[in-house]
Amino acid sequence: MIDLDLISNIGKNAKSASRELAKLSTRKKNSILESMAEALENDREFIKQENAKDLDNGYKNGLSSSLLDRLELTDNRINSMINGIYDVIALNDPVGEQISAWDRPNGLHIKKVRSPIGVICIIFESRPNVTCDAAVLCFKTSNAVILRGGKEAIFSNLAIANSLKKGGVLKGMPEDAIQLIPTTDREAIRILCRMTDHIDLIMPRGGEGLINAVAEMSLVPVIKHYKGLCHTFVDFECDLEMALLIAENAKCQRPGVCNAMETLLVHEKIADEFLPNICKKFKDNGVEIRGDKYTHEICSDIILADDKDWHTEYLDLIISIRVVKNIDEAIEHINFYGSSHSDAIVTDNKESSKKFLAEVDSSSVYVNASTRFTDGAEFGMGAEIGISTDKLHARGPMGLEELTTYKFIIEGKGQIRT
Repeated sequence: MIDLDLISNIGKNAKSASRELAKLSTRKKNSILESMAEALENDREFIKQENAKDLDNGYKNGLSSSLLDRLELTDNRINSMINGIYDVIALNDPVGEQISAWDRPNGLHIKKVRSPIGVICIIFESRPNVTCDAAVLCFKTSNAVILRGGKEAIFSNLAIANSLKKGGVLKGMPEDAIQLIPTTDREAIRILCRMTDHIDLIMPRGGEGLINAVAEMSLVPVIKHYKGLCHTFVDFECDLEMALLIAENAKCQRPGVCNAMETLLVHEKIADEFLPNICKKFKDNGVEIRGDKYTHEICSDIILADDKDWHTEYLDLIISIRVVKNIDEAIEHINFYGSSHSDAIVTDNKESSKKFLAEVDSSSVYVNASTRFTDGAEFGMGAEIGISTDKLHARGPMGLEELTTYKFIIEGKGQIRT
């Protein structure tokens, strides 16, 4: 039975902490962040021990290799979390930043400035590094954060959150600025989604089922970090060697993440030449290939795709391939089946790239590069809190600016309205 008072108090305490966070200077926040990074380093071995418990449970529960990869905290990934904190320290603090300013004829001076959102709740699944990224970005922008991770990573999440909190409090962070829901009971999500008095924004990160459930039940505003059904379109006017490298990287470098390619679209004019080579590369990497009828005629030892494949985010070493007549058919396919995440074209034709960039309705659109770059760190934003596939408030990788709202500041000299 879930403790309703526990969840309610977490919300109340987060709201109180958000008021205190608004008083902290950038210098103070950076000092606290540095202490968090040091705490993670000091607690490295304990974090790995707790992560091993989650991995062991994952093996026993039959998690796929790609999900286990997302779950694992290697030394390199812990290093990345720590380095990500220092990257955020180096970034400008957007809170208080002036967006615009103007004077009115009556003498009023009006400024539009960035301000914290308040309390942000992040509901996420198996990747425990999200705990660090979300906490650090929310803290830098003076937002209190409530974290609710998946059951697969409960030990890892608790270890990371407690380490960050310990380091932060040591240098003066409000104790409830970072809180992690200590239960995996799904009822906690329903309660959080109705805490309109205490939570200002909810961001679900994970599978389609989680995101849809949160969006449907929440009374709190939601920014969705929807699935990454990413495409690469290989145009007939392109460097085919470059196209091979891009397609291989987009699918194989790390297949279990949201910016990995799931569908490859190939122009029919180069299909006979390109498909045997890319299919060989995929097979060499252990990728299961599912292709349309045209692809199957050229590479007969693949699985025949059906309509379900075009809708599927595999998050695994599986790829669907379709041959298209032209760029218009490629764009139509992407906009119909895609998730507005990340899509790429490989082409040497400037008009084709211009058309693709203008007409593909996704948060990140690439020309001659792998979709794997859709990432806050790769975009130079520091650690990201996620990749929004919504259009309102934030779209694409959400860094510091995307975790602020704004207020109007009006300065006068006794003006009254008549």
